[in-house]
Amino acid sequence: MDANDPLLKGIEQGNFNALARAITFVENDIPPATELLRTLKVNSKIPVIGITGPPGAGKSTLVNAITAHIVKEGKKIAILAVDPTSPFNFGSLLGDRIRMSQQFNNPNVYIRSLATRGALGGISAKTIEIVDVIKAAGFDMILVETVGVGQSEVEIAGLADKTVVVLVPESGDEIQNIKSGLMEIAQGFVVNKADREGADTFANNLKKLVHQQHECIPVFKTVADKQEGIAELCEWLLQPALIDNERKPFLLAEKAFKIIQYHRMVGIDRQKLLTELIEAMKSADFNIYRFTDNWV
Repeated sequence: MDANDPLLKGIEQGNFNALARAITFVENDIPPATELLRTLKVNSKIPVIGITGPPGAGKSTLVNAITAHIVKEGKKIAILAVDPTSPFNFGSLLGDRIRMSQQFNNPNVYIRSLATRGALGGISAKTIEIVDVIKAAGFDMILVETVGVGQSEVEIAGLADKTVVVLVPESGDEIQNIKSGLMEIAQGFVVNKADREGADTFANNLKKLVHQQHECIPVFKTVADKQEGIAELCEWLLQPALIDNERKPFLLAEKAFKIIQYHRMVGIDRQKLLTELIEAMKSADFNIYRFTDNWV
């Protein structure tokens, strides 16, 4: 694939149809996905923002509010909404599109829902590759909303320039859990639904906890469905991320690991695995470790 390929040109010109086709190729390993990824001119200066946090914190509503503000400023934004893959039917609800329906017809907003494909932290190798495709399409910001699954969300750190952890006043005792995992990867915290009782106390306690370890990490208070606090948050999101030279190789190593892991596992057919497992379970001496020996 050369630089004059119509698909590449379409992506670079910000054509949504070309971008959608390219993402479909990459997501499903359809030719020319491999050549495409190696030929793209990825703009590393486009900020990638990871939005993560527990279920019910209002991540999708916050993303919607951020999008509305960014577009109002005359900028283009892409949103990747990552939904969990079912372990039973290997499908995904992909419901974030429903919650962002008011953005559908905006020519400066591109929304794509993705499945986690079994990645516990919400970030699969395909998410990483798709973000790089979008980085070639001339957006001003890329938002990646991950599945709220707890501590394993640290995987977003290998993908995003800035990771925002969204909490609500009711998080209460859960604030102690922040010390162990999310504190390591958060560049900012958002206390959403800040019009609820106890929001000020919760935000102050969070600031004290955060500043004990990282004085430069901000804590924002927002009411996303009323656009309160969004302007201040967006101003900070658009500022260049300060990633020190020691941390950068670790983040790139995490990204590389995901890509290598995916390609090592590409020959594993999960449906075939399930079928053979059901058959193997009929044996009285079934052992999961002996069973997996045949797959390793």
